Amino acid sequence: MVVREEPRRRILLELLRGALAAVDGRTRTRQALEPWQALRGPQPSGAEPRGGPVWAVAVGKAASRMALGASDALGAALERVLLITKEGHVDAAVRSLPGIEIRESGHPVPDRRSLEAGARLLEFLQEMPRGARPLALVSGGASSLVEVLTPGTSLEDLRRLNAQGLASGLAIGELNAERRRISLIKGGRLAALLAGRGALAVFISDVPGDDPAVIGSGLLGPVASAAAPAGRAAPADDVERIVVASLGEALSAVRVRAAGLRAQVRKERFGGPVGPLAVRFAHELALGPCELRAWGGESVLELPAAPGQGGRNQHLALEAARLIAGYEDLFLLAAGTDGTDGPTEDAGALVDGGTCARIACAGLDVEDCLRRADSGPALAAAGDLLRTGPTGTNVGDLLLGLKLPRAAAEAWLSAHATAGRPLD
Repeated sequence: MVVREEPRRRILLELLRGALAAVDGRTRTRQALEPWQALRGPQPSGAEPRGGPVWAVAVGKAASRMALGASDALGAALERVLLITKEGHVDAAVRSLPGIEIRESGHPVPDRRSLEAGARLLEFLQEMPRGARPLALVSGGASSLVEVLTPGTSLEDLRRLNAQGLASGLAIGELNAERRRISLIKGGRLAALLAGRGALAVFISDVPGDDPAVIGSGLLGPVASAAAPAGRAAPADDVERIVVASLGEALSAVRVRAAGLRAQVRKERFGGPVGPLAVRFAHELALGPCELRAWGGESVLELPAAPGQGGRNQHLALEAARLIAGYEDLFLLAAGTDGTDGPTEDAGALVDGGTCARIACAGLDVEDCLRRADSGPALAAAGDLLRTGPTGTNVGDLLLGLKLPRAAAEAWLSAHATAGRPLD
């Protein structure tokens, strides 16, 4: 993460790092699979791994880190892995895993690769030996990255649905419901294709309620009656489902890392249009007694006909920057925990009371940038864009607000370092 050296910014970045580490896909997947340690490697006699080989499907923006966690836990028992993730989100280390097959696909709008990945997923399940144990590793982004469409539905229909949903600011739950309606693998249908085979599904949740039936549009959610042919009961569902990382855990990590600051971490998840949320967050930060405030959730941004460059977190940050302009002790970070904000390579932004002045000095108009949904160039001109690269997790969006004089921030950083906690 590269931003100007300023103690308040350093604090917010330290808190973000701690939150991301707490929900790291590799660590949390390895911990979840420790009960499967009996499958690790051959027995001393040289027999096959106990319980049979594991064939894994890893889908989502955190798929690489989750696959590495599975390898850490299962060793030689992990025989094959089909990994489907967003372009640019392949961890270099995952390429060396034995039996790995990697497909990079389209996100946030699905493309031809999404359908090719869906077809390959079905082939992979058909190739799986009867003695193999199925393992699914699912994280946010799966809705767009892999798809098998119902007869009569085209790729253009799918792309139109996603584009319209994103442009109109449709809540993720509503958009996923529409995606399930035209899919042959979402909403429990993929679990039905396992035909009762015992499987384990591990999830990193980016949805309200952390419900496997909603994560990735229910890619490995429970089998529902809709997944069965007309007139037949739903097939048996023998899938054990575990949610190993969520937004609540990331927020809890912020609270722990913020020891020594007067902090308020909101448990309820935020949602709704960007504009009113920016007003709420800026006012709570400016008028409340807390030095640190943390919120988690997912806003929605309705786009104009020809939007500029940026994502919902960048837009929210720029909206908030207008409201805290001139307040030298106020700072606000808004970021996607997956390291990307909409169709950009930036995670979000970290703004302060001088952001709007810096934008104006660069010859840009904040109001015009907001009206055109072109927050990215404005924030870049201010030096406030936040770039983390792919993070290996995806639990939603984090907003961190700090109200602290510079001297107090320096004192906190000094005490933090003295306590032996890493700052980078």
